[in-house]
Amino acid sequence: MEVNEPIADYGLLDLNKEYTYLDYMRFTFTERVELIKGKIFKMSPAPNRLHQSVVVNLNRLIDNIMKNEPCKWYPAPFDVRLKIPNGKKDHTVVQPDLCVVCDLSILDDAGCNGTPDLMVEILSPSNQNHDLDTKCKLYEEALVKEYWIVNPYNKSVLVYKLQNEVFIGLKPLVEGNKMISPLFPDLDVDVDAFFVNLD
Repeated sequence: MEVNEPIADYGLLDLNKEYTYLDYMRFTFTERVELIKGKIFKMSPAPNRLHQSVVVNLNRLIDNIMKNEPCKWYPAPFDVRLKIPNGKKDHTVVQPDLCVVCDLSILDDAGCNGTPDLMVEILSPSNQNHDLDTKCKLYEEALVKEYWIVNPYNKSVLVYKLQNEVFIGLKPLVEGNKMISPLFPDLDVDVDAFFVNLD
């Protein structure tokens, strides 16, 4: 296979190989993947209805708040090329469920080329360990200022804020709690708002 030739079949990937963003741009198969430190991670199939209902709720909440902020927000699919300190600069591409970027200079036509301020992942049965462990460590290493993990199954939200380059986990939030974002104090909402209309 030639270097610039598109890769149209996921089965042609060597999962032991290290890939770059240029390789990632050649992938034309239908499966969704992320590139984490050069390694391919296959994403879940199309998210289920519960997951997507939470995405809709989050989009509404974030849209209302970001009207007062000099930031932009993007739901998936949206490529984020994370900058990992001491890592190869073109070896990590993720697609968070939602991200907020306040340094608009890192946005380009392909997505985000740098570290967003806020990353949000919504758990699905098949991706919980990936979001709770792999992504949490990765986002901390990339110096994401705030990371939310939204669990639609037990209707809870975990919030991590970056402090001295380390994620500090705040008290888990459940229905009936108020959520105030450490990074965006105007984002002051009832946790219940994340989980309305899930039936």
